[in-house]
Amino acid sequence: MLLWKLATAALAITLLLVGCGRDDPKAALQAAVETLQNRIENKDTSQLLDVVHTEFSANRELDRDWVRRTAALMFLRHRSVSVIALNNRSWIDPTYPDKGYSEAQIALTGAEGWLPQRLGHYDVRFEWWLTDGEWQLARLNWE
Repeated sequence: MLLWKLATAALAITLLLVGCGRDDPKAALQAAVETLQNRIENKDTSQLLDVVHTEFSANRELDRDWVRRTAALMFLRHRSVSVIALNNRSWIDPTYPDKGYSEAQIALTGAEGWLPQRLGHYDVRFEWWLTDGEWQLARLNWE
């Protein structure tokens, strides 16, 4: 169930940032979101972790190793994974330009064939940190 939330968050961030110009920090954040979404939908656990900050925390109790385990389990269970983001928004912190945020309502589905076998709906909030010129997912919270 937690893996669904991570995948949902990734897609939400991607959709939140569509339309930004490539020359600004928000565009770079969008690229990171797109990368995260692609790696989830391509079921690539090792490359997924490249987008996750080493100090990652989800709901103040789950760490980066949780991301690895949850992603591996979800990718083994489902042949395809889709993320749909609704009512989303994102922004760069005006005081700390090395922090970006996204919020969305996410629907996450997993399937073995054409029809989804699993569906989850979450309200998620992402915090991204700019580290060595790359945006990395640092915090994830959901309800």
